[in-house]
Amino acid sequence: MADNEIPDENLSDEFRALGNNLIKTLRTAWESPERIKLQSELEEGLSGLADTLSSEINDFQESETGQRLRSDAAELRDKVRDSNTEKKIRDEIIKTLQIINTELEKTAQRWSPTEEDTTVDEDIETTS
Repeated sequence: MADNEIPDENLSDEFRALGNNLIKTLRTAWESPERIKLQSELEEGLSGLADTLSSEINDFQESETGQRLRSDAAELRDKVRDSNTEKKIRDEIIKTLQIINTELEKTAQRWSPTEEDTTVDEDIETTS
């Protein structure tokens, strides 16, 4: 073979080998003792965090401050329900959602091809 000749290599074979090597590397990393240890530590840490938060929430709910906060929230809820505030809040939320939906529809329309664009694309395809 001359110095300037490039050997015939099968590109698809190289991509296949690359894919197999990536899979093997990912599988090895996933099954590694370090990854398993890290996962175990994360699970234990998150479980401990959940237990601590749950305990603190229970303690707070039973405390005088927690009881007062619960009572204040119930009073506020009753005031909102008894007044027109609930209807006003509901109406404002509906208006806001309508505005958001209108804007999303406008955006979707801008991103969608128009009939004219589709016709131009079809004309280009038929002339090609």
